[in-house]
Amino acid sequence: MAVRTLVLRANLACISASVNSHVKHSWEETKKLQYSKVSRRIGGIATMASVLLAGDAVFNKEGANGFEFGMVPLDEQTVEQAEGGVRGHAQALLGVKSLLESESWKEAQKELRRNSAYLKQDLYTIINSKPGIQRPPLRKTYKDLFTNVVNLDYAARDKDAATVWECYKNIVITVDDLLSRI
Repeated sequence: MAVRTLVLRANLACISASVNSHVKHSWEETKKLQYSKVSRRIGGIATMASVLLAGDAVFNKEGANGFEFGMVPLDEQTVEQAEGGVRGHAQALLGVKSLLESESWKEAQKELRRNSAYLKQDLYTIINSKPGIQRPPLRKTYKDLFTNVVNLDYAARDKDAATVWECYKNIVITVDDLLSRI
C-alpha cells in the first residue's frame, strides 16, 4: 500500500504539472481569443453604425439629385410616354435659365440634373424606337446635348458665368434641333 501511495503521488505531481501548464496555456489562448472577439464585435458595431448613419445621406432625395429613383425604368417606358414627356422635360431643362440668371448655382445644378435625367430617358427611348438609318444623327445630337449639360453643370459648380452662358446657348440650339427631328 505504501508503494502504491508513493506511485500515485509521483504520478499526481506529474499530472498536476501538465494540467497546470495546459490550463495556463489554455487561459492565455482564451484571453487572446476573448480580446479578438471583443475587437471584432467593436469593429462590427462601428461598421453597422456608420452604415446606418450614412444611409440617410446616401438615400436622401434632397442630396445631390444625381440619381432619380422616381423615373420609369427604360424597359417599361413606352414610346408614347416618352414622346408625350419629351417636350415638357426639354422646357423644364431650359427653365434653368432663371436660376442661372440669379446665380443660384447649387439650385441650378439640382434642377439641371433632375430635368436632364428625365429628358435623357425620354430621348433614349425615342431614338431606340426609330429605324436604324435615322439613329446615328440623333445619337450624335443626343451626345452633344448631354455633353453641354455636363459642361454646364461643371461651370455652375465652378461659378464660371461665361462658360455657363456658352453651354446654355449650345443646349438651347441642340434641344431645338432634336425636337425638330423628332
